[in-house]
Amino acid sequence: MTKYIIAAIVLTLIAVLGWKIFGETKKPQNAKSLKSIYGYSFTSIDGKKISLSEFRDKMILFVNVASKCGFTPQYEDLEKLYEAYKDKIVVLGFPANDFMKQEPGTNEEIASFCKTTYGVKFPMSQKTSVIGKNKHEIYAWLTDKSLNGWNDEEPKWNFHKYLVDEKGELTAVFPSATKPMSEKIVAYLKSPTNK
Repeated sequence: MTKYIIAAIVLTLIAVLGWKIFGETKKPQNAKSLKSIYGYSFTSIDGKKISLSEFRDKMILFVNVASKCGFTPQYEDLEKLYEAYKDKIVVLGFPANDFMKQEPGTNEEIASFCKTTYGVKFPMSQKTSVIGKNKHEIYAWLTDKSLNGWNDEEPKWNFHKYLVDEKGELTAVFPSATKPMSEKIVAYLKSPTNK
């Protein structure tokens, strides 16, 4: 009986809060960004400044990550995606403590955890925020349709994913439950012009 009550509560939260668990939100056909994402940069987890212009002509998958979340094992598939398609995509991890304090570590602790536990080699930013008034400027672009042309959706939880195409256009937004190696994401890499 308890499991049915829990399921009812979860479904109610999904309905009330508008959480999208599966699927993706795709860019409307005529939407176009009003400000280039390539003008932004971030500080890597080891303190280096990285401009997004370094990733022109590649897709970019932005993911807000956390070390103590039920979705943390997605680090493994994020690394697999990065290794398998590194000629087409770069994965960028943004550690954030925004959701139930599930990223409490320092930059050094996060980097060590990711490397030793999941063998992460894809670029990671220093610990930041991805929601609210203090969110990183890249996440401000990803979640403001007056900048990206169509999307206002902030991350709802850790491991929310934003896909930017080779031309710097926000193409799709995926909820946390979408696995990095799912066909929903990989399809963009196999045939990006058909999306």
